[in-house]
Amino acid sequence: MTPKALFSHTHLPLISAALLVPFALTGCTTTATTAVSPDPAPASTGHVHGIFVDPVSTQILLATHDGLYDATGPTMTKIGTQTVDLMGFTTTADPLVFYASGHPGPGSTLPDPVGLIRSVDAGKTWEPLSRGGQSDFHALSSTEHGLVAFDGKLWTSADGLTWTTSTASFAPAVLAGNPATPIVLATTQEGLKRSTDSGRTWSAVPGAPLMQFVSFAIGTATTGSAPTQVVGITPGGNVQISNDAGLTWTSTGKVAGQVQAVTAVAGTAGTPSIWVTAADGMQRSSDGGATFAPTTP
Repeated sequence: MTPKALFSHTHLPLISAALLVPFALTGCTTTATTAVSPDPAPASTGHVHGIFVDPVSTQILLATHDGLYDATGPTMTKIGTQTVDLMGFTTTADPLVFYASGHPGPGSTLPDPVGLIRSVDAGKTWEPLSRGGQSDFHALSSTEHGLVAFDGKLWTSADGLTWTTSTASFAPAVLAGNPATPIVLATTQEGLKRSTDSGRTWSAVPGAPLMQFVSFAIGTATTGSAPTQVVGITPGGNVQISNDAGLTWTSTGKVAGQVQAVTAVAGTAGTPSIWVTAADGMQRSSDGGATFAPTTP
């Protein structure tokens, strides 16, 4: 279940074309990651299920229905030759290792659904790990102690091979963790949930606003690797910031468009930089969500 589907009862703001830059794909490459596009790139990536920004290289990755894309430069390039409909996607503490889930694309030999797959070369190739033909993890995140995922049931895994079901009964739209901490946040229709043991047990966050998206801000050399800054976005597009790992929240601004995914990089004085993808483009805020501007591609 996608975040949009889970919160489909809520009317989101209309997309403002003046604030959004259309995603256009071409076959060029960037220096951050070798990108291969043997076939003509499609006119659009379609729905974006995940976005990640590397705070060191500034590379921007988009996990889409058509695979993984590098969106760092003025045009987008597809990473690798395999096409996988990436319904779930998460990075790890190792910049070369990604995990994902979803459905095989044309020419793929992976089962449908693919279960959990892993890349050890920054998304160029993918290998099956577990639950192939069984699980389509629409929500997936890495934590200090492994992975937490949702396919209709909430699961945790220390190694991506063996899985344990959680006793939690909620259906998360988004799972937000970080490989430097055991804290995981989950957005649900009933409100924000929080785990302090990498997804094994959960509790509600009193007073937290109803949010559709959450993302831990990625730590930097200045802010440290253990994150406490979190960015949240409500179904109406209001931006919320937490500086205590999701316990308390402050409203900072509003983002235009029908949000699909969000990521952030930690900043000083509790002000992270935020990237948001919407149906027709990508926007960035450098002031903690107070204002947004279109960014390439």
